[in-house]
Amino acid sequence: MPAEVIPIPRAALHEQVAHRLRQMLVENRIAPGAKLNERELSEVLNVSRTPLREAIKMLAAEGLVELLPNRGAIAVELSEADVLNTFEVMAGLEAQSGELAAQRILESELNEIKAMHFEMLAAYTRRDLPAYYRLNSAIHSAINAAAKNPVLLETYNQVNARLQALRFRSNQNEDKWREAVKEHEQMVAALSARDPAAMRAVMSQHLAHKLDTVIQQLREAGAAAQPPSKA
Repeated sequence: MPAEVIPIPRAALHEQVAHRLRQMLVENRIAPGAKLNERELSEVLNVSRTPLREAIKMLAAEGLVELLPNRGAIAVELSEADVLNTFEVMAGLEAQSGELAAQRILESELNEIKAMHFEMLAAYTRRDLPAYYRLNSAIHSAINAAAKNPVLLETYNQVNARLQALRFRSNQNEDKWREAVKEHEQMVAALSARDPAAMRAVMSQHLAHKLDTVIQQLREAGAAAQPPSKA
């Protein structure tokens, strides 16, 4: 957790605090399973306990934080089964939104996605993972918005909230990161061609590769956490 004080505008304070906390959780500045220390977070974010607690409640509703009796707020830590089940749902949502977006996207929406894609490539070139991920997430949100199905969009946002931290960390593998960038280039090409089948295929492939990477990372972390066996 960083020691520097982060100033926050006073308007809609608890929402601003939730946004900052969400970033900290996604970028692993608060580790999965860690307790959210209200005193430390109040100092880091330069806010009182009241908006902080409201923000934590928002994140609990999103599935990023778990509120436990007598223990306070804990950063959610998904099991392998949780990850598999959630990615299974997310793969269907991403494929459906991609297919609909290819059919319904406006030229202005496509141009905005292309602009974000070029910014994302610049962040990738700098190896600026936080900036890359924020742009990556914005592109996926824009694709979902272009599908023009509010029920799909709401469901996507609810499910995706649980996976953001895992999707962020999946890009810490250089080869997998390069592969993800290529898949984003294919998304832009499919959208530009207004090709629903190609868009569905690349979105499905993208999520399958993310899942493979995340499961591998979870298993490696689990193996590293095991005490050494006695000879």
